Amino acid sequence: MCMLFKLVLLYLWVHWVNQGSDFVTGRSGNVTSGTVFVNGTASIGKTDDNFICATLDWWAPNKCDYGTCSWERSSLLNLIRMGGTLQDKVIYETKDDKSPCAPFVKNSSEMFGFSKGCLPMSRWDQLNVFFKKAGAMVVFGLNALNGKAIGSDGSATGAWNSSNAESLIRYTVNKGYSIHGWELGNELCGTGVGAKVAPDQYASDVKSLENIVQNIYRGFEVKPLVIAPGGFIDTNWFAQFIQRTPKSLQVVTQHIYNLGPGTRAKSSYLKVPSNKAAFQITLNVGYVGNDNQLINNILDPSYLDGGAQPFRDLEAILKNSATPAVAWVGEAGGAYNSGQNLVTNSFVNAFWYLGQLGMASSYDTKTYCRQTLIGGNYGLLDTATFVPNPDYYGALLWHRLMGSNVLSTSFSGTTGVRAYAHCSKQSQGISLLLINFNANISVNVRVVTDGEQAPRVKLGNTSREEYHFTAKDENLHSQKVVLNGKILALNSSGGIPPMEPVNRSMTDPIIVAPFSYVFSHISSIILPACIN
Repeated sequence: MCMLFKLVLLYLWVHWVNQGSDFVTGRSGNVTSGTVFVNGTASIGKTDDNFICATLDWWAPNKCDYGTCSWERSSLLNLIRMGGTLQDKVIYETKDDKSPCAPFVKNSSEMFGFSKGCLPMSRWDQLNVFFKKAGAMVVFGLNALNGKAIGSDGSATGAWNSSNAESLIRYTVNKGYSIHGWELGNELCGTGVGAKVAPDQYASDVKSLENIVQNIYRGFEVKPLVIAPGGFIDTNWFAQFIQRTPKSLQVVTQHIYNLGPGTRAKSSYLKVPSNKAAFQITLNVGYVGNDNQLINNILDPSYLDGGAQPFRDLEAILKNSATPAVAWVGEAGGAYNSGQNLVTNSFVNAFWYLGQLGMASSYDTKTYCRQTLIGGNYGLLDTATFVPNPDYYGALLWHRLMGSNVLSTSFSGTTGVRAYAHCSKQSQGISLLLINFNANISVNVRVVTDGEQAPRVKLGNTSREEYHFTAKDENLHSQKVVLNGKILALNSSGGIPPMEPVNRSMTDPIIVAPFSYVFSHISSIILPACIN
């Protein structure tokens, strides 16, 4: 699983270009029409400016899933996020810890198949140099199991021994390193994954972290966020936990892996538990490399619609509590067990990922952290070459175009299209995302706003900007993405290519080709929700 360095803001290797070019979308096949309705009376949610986030994990090079070792040297111990499954087994090398700083060692008798590991402070120094150069906002996950006893049923009892984490935090402050937030624990809530902590004990541990942060950062104008619990939502557990942390918690994080396993064991095609807790049962029984169920789930809009429930549940819990804490997705890779090569790192994954961004923002989720920036088969960057995978470009354009204010949006005309709208970012107007799940149907889309409740003002600009994304050679497994007819590829210096829109008349429909998605910036639609 993931994390702890949540690299918030994909400002890495980004060039801001908005030019016009000629491109005609569409291909042979059936054509239908549809309408996007946008209610701009008021926003239905508000994201943070750093909504787009990515993670780095702890996994060692010999972390393998069903015969595939997809992490190489992308662990934060080798490259840069401190977090994820192994985060609660990490010890930090500080002056207060006299034991040798040993790396993770593969051990099948240990929880998650690895021994305890140590983070050398020399590595922590290197990481912070990188973060500063990259301009990244960093969230670090702390070892919530330290000092706890784990029973035969996975229950972790006793108070968190915070001394090692406190030493790390003091070291970090003394070195002048900037940390956006400290997150306590990884997937220990509810039934847990590997281990579980009761909500009252978890709340007590979070209060201990809050006291440490307030004490060490005393006198700081801005203090790091205190974040928890970083796991799969269990409504009863979350409600009790949040009720017990009304003042000590600023962010509530949940994890999303709603597509099932990246690769299935040969012996089991049973429905996978939503909390993925049972995945270790079939580790050594073989694997199936081409699992059609995963891609079928990604391309089924009705299946993906079910992914809104965790966002809905957490939003309701927070609204019905006294906490000022906000909701984040702290880790989301879609398919667990490191994803699947040529699926979760290919063009087709955008149908899940971009839909998740749209749904999450609609339920007032402030930040969405993708598993991973690099590592596994679901990284935004290729683990070996660092070349962007297709979802990188979708995330980048969302970050450029989709503003914080989320608009109520619906689509009529075909069940195979999903639509999301936000007030535009750093410009007037609105930005749309349209996703066409139809394999052989192009959709001509008209945009309508609620004229009586949300009047729009027609300005001099009668055109809009469009960004049409398709797979290279119409191959959904391709790791090459085509924007407005041109393959996106790094330039000779390794820089991100220009992402140029095409300009279309407002009188023309937006043509969304089969198995494609389109971003559109419409500056001439001014809605009350977008006027500050």
